[in-house]
Amino acid sequence: MRFIGAGARPGQPQIHHDRVFTIPNVLTVVRFLGVPLFIWLVLGAQEYGYAALVLAVMGSTDWVDGYVARRYDQMSNLGRVMDPIADRLSLIAVAVTLVIAGVVEWWYLAALLVPDALLLALSLYYFHGHPDLPVSRIGKIRTALLLVGTPLLVLSKLPVPGAEVYFVAAWIFLGLGLVGHWIAGYNYFWAIIRKGRKLKGHQLDADGGTG
Repeated sequence: MRFIGAGARPGQPQIHHDRVFTIPNVLTVVRFLGVPLFIWLVLGAQEYGYAALVLAVMGSTDWVDGYVARRYDQMSNLGRVMDPIADRLSLIAVAVTLVIAGVVEWWYLAALLVPDALLLALSLYYFHGHPDLPVSRIGKIRTALLLVGTPLLVLSKLPVPGAEVYFVAAWIFLGLGLVGHWIAGYNYFWAIIRKGRKLKGHQLDADGGTG
């Protein structure tokens, strides 16, 4: 079974509908709701085992909602925008929580925030909002690596056998994920500029045609 693009039916076009209440969108909302629960488990209850479980569930919903959307023709315009936003906010909120808890250093959070901040500023400049670009393959791989590495890192803080192995495995996934994050950010940077310049060119042509 393919992990990237799983559920897609060969030869059938992927059409985004205007529906709001779909199973994938509900799963994305569940992923949003998992963030405050994770924050409380780490900073309030200090239950790292349950926190790792919440992260694992959040990561699995990211794959399941994509599979269901493609397999059962439930891809929506709302989900196309909401899903990557949920991924970004979840990863950043989790990173902030882990920095506060002393699990990771500040540089990890900075490595996540800097590319996203630049892309956000560029999107606001050109589009005054979301650029509505398709998620790239490297972007999907990046997210998967970070979603696997983060719960492993949380597990490594537990007094369990093999904690050292979890720690090493976590940073292999997280390190590769951060590299992919910057590569994806670089690609999105130029994609936003190309689309933004094209949009502004069309607007100038339209203004010239009506002047």
